[in-house]
Amino acid sequence: MAGTFITFEGIDGSGKSTHLRLLASFLQSNGLEVLLTREPGGTPVGNRLRAALLDAREEVDPLTELLVFAADRAQHVRRVLRPAIEAGRVIISDRYADATAAYQGAGRGFSAELISEIIGLATEGLKPDMTLLFDLSVKESNTRTSRRTSGQQAGDRLDGESAEFHTRVRDAYLRLADNEPDRVKIIETNQSVEETQERVKAIIVPFLISRGHAFADQLTAPTGEKVNSEK
Repeated sequence: MAGTFITFEGIDGSGKSTHLRLLASFLQSNGLEVLLTREPGGTPVGNRLRAALLDAREEVDPLTELLVFAADRAQHVRRVLRPAIEAGRVIISDRYADATAAYQGAGRGFSAELISEIIGLATEGLKPDMTLLFDLSVKESNTRTSRRTSGQQAGDRLDGESAEFHTRVRDAYLRLADNEPDRVKIIETNQSVEETQERVKAIIVPFLISRGHAFADQLTAPTGEKVNSEK
């Protein structure tokens, strides 16, 4: 059985990374083999590229940014994602190609044609089977990001972009969800972490079962009903 590729997307502060870890822990506790990864930085080469790209002290030309993200993705696809899919694993990635369409396309202003060509070259057509888009207002995003960067965790270059930039990015993500409703599911993040995670499970658990991933014995679905995972 081929694996399942799930991506989490959203503007900074949306909580996607937190919910990625919570979901992975839940799935692993129910017997699934889950690979967690991210972009940029899903490979050793990618980690070095990530450090250069997101360093808040470094001024990076927009075209350089676009091409380095693409280089990171090409390495990620070939070294991590395709082997894991062929091994039948569940892969959950913190961002993927949709982030390039949103951040470098809408945010930086590169044409849709160029973005599509660059994404196609890096991914060789590999698309996620399911994408969760964690949505919140730009105002709330700024509040959460400021709270995060006021502590020990330093912000990155993208954190420091203007509200107008992040509005363009968010709008692009929402258009993507409108254009691909079967793949991209919006997760509102204005509720508690627990309530939001239940929404995540309510989407992902039935989807994985429909693709043949077997959970340990019977799983209690978020609705409270028993789900028989035997195929």
